[in-house]
Amino acid sequence: MKIVIATNNQGKVREFKAMLSPLGYEPVSLKDEGIKINVVEDGETFEENAHLKAKAVYDICRLPVIADDSGLEVDFLDGAPGIYSARYAGEDATDKDLCEKILSELEGVDESLRKARFVCALYCIIDEDAEYSVLGTLEGSIGTEPRGENGFGYDPIFMVDEERSVAELSEEEKNKISHRSNALHKLTAILSEEKE
Repeated sequence: MKIVIATNNQGKVREFKAMLSPLGYEPVSLKDEGIKINVVEDGETFEENAHLKAKAVYDICRLPVIADDSGLEVDFLDGAPGIYSARYAGEDATDKDLCEKILSELEGVDESLRKARFVCALYCIIDEDAEYSVLGTLEGSIGTEPRGENGFGYDPIFMVDEERSVAELSEEEKNKISHRSNALHKLTAILSEEKE
């Protein structure tokens, strides 16, 4: 069964393919389906934004859809950047700009107060009668400098343990523990039950 992943990010599509193909789904991107859409994400939570995206795409293609909204929450910053993660350092900010903004806001803050998490909300619409929402997280802390060359966004400053940032993990390691894979595991569990 074809399932549209509401993204043009090929890295995300790869992650979804790895986990959904064994269940008999054929994940395709918006580009694969020729869908050009820019959804206004004005929800107040990751879940609301994922739902807005999924619904907008479903209304166009009438095929099963999965949309995600994800970001970083830093406890010391009262959960910021949260749903504003992608544009926290301005509309055209680079990944480097995003990391530098967080690091400057945490300058001099003790290690014990630098707890953070990546959050991923997935919203799946199979048809008019079947919709699912799941949340995945990855707990960690914000380091004091960028480390590693892999990943994107805040990965270089997000420490999964005392030794390594997410950007120092291999793609395989990251996919085992990431907030997206965490949410995707929950969703695939629901979808495999549906198939029975």
